[in-house]
Amino acid sequence: MNELLLSIVIPAYNEEMNIPGTVEELQKTLRAESIPYELVIVNDNSKDSTPDVVRKLMETDSGIRLVNRTPPGGFGRAIRSGLDAVKGDVVVIYMADCSDDPKNVIQYYRLIEDGNDCVFGSRFISGSKVEHYPKVKLVVNRIVNKCIQMMFRCKFNDLTNAFKAYRTEVIRECGPFQSSHFNITLELSLSALIRRYKIVQIPINWYGRTWGVSNLKMREMGRRYLAILLKIFCERIFIVDDLIAEKEAHQRFRDEKQIEQTTEKDAG
Repeated sequence: MNELLLSIVIPAYNEEMNIPGTVEELQKTLRAESIPYELVIVNDNSKDSTPDVVRKLMETDSGIRLVNRTPPGGFGRAIRSGLDAVKGDVVVIYMADCSDDPKNVIQYYRLIEDGNDCVFGSRFISGSKVEHYPKVKLVVNRIVNKCIQMMFRCKFNDLTNAFKAYRTEVIRECGPFQSSHFNITLELSLSALIRRYKIVQIPINWYGRTWGVSNLKMREMGRRYLAILLKIFCERIFIVDDLIAEKEAHQRFRDEKQIEQTTEKDAG
């Protein structure tokens, strides 16, 4: 079986101090596991030297790619640009601020290798580790995620966290995505959820940012999260049969193509 290429999408806005450490930890961890990878770093209109730092890193690693966005900026727009650019079989969205744990990336990749379509990490189940999470944000996070769990009747309790893994084909089949800001996290995960892809949840680690400030403004994001929730909730109620039919059609096409390729290889 051919190895799956791992694409890690890293949105970056004014992350000149964090990017080197983030990249170094990923490189070390992925190379130790002999996982083929590309790091797609999306410069979201940074005002500091983030793109120059990335170009310097590219000199010693051909697996690093830089995507420069033009205005308007926004976390969701950066993620969308990164997803459009990936070449791999598996996509992981990873923060540039050293808050995510590269060891969890390995776990994600292995679970996709085992046949899962998506892996959702949770910071709030047994086995997870969270450090320096702001108390007010924590309370809001837990309330919002509990409401989402109830709306969608699911076991996943950290759906607003961006750090997840998807087969690239899942991303392509669920898109195009519309979110421009942090609500992209919900649009991605809930779009896969209502189409009934095979999803597993595992405990992950999260560490508070070591430099700079978060760009998430909770009050501004409320209406955007609500818009995505209502959109996908309505899809789940009214047209989920159509969405699942399309997913199954894509799966049949992939299966037929794989059988055809196997037959041609055997005949050769």
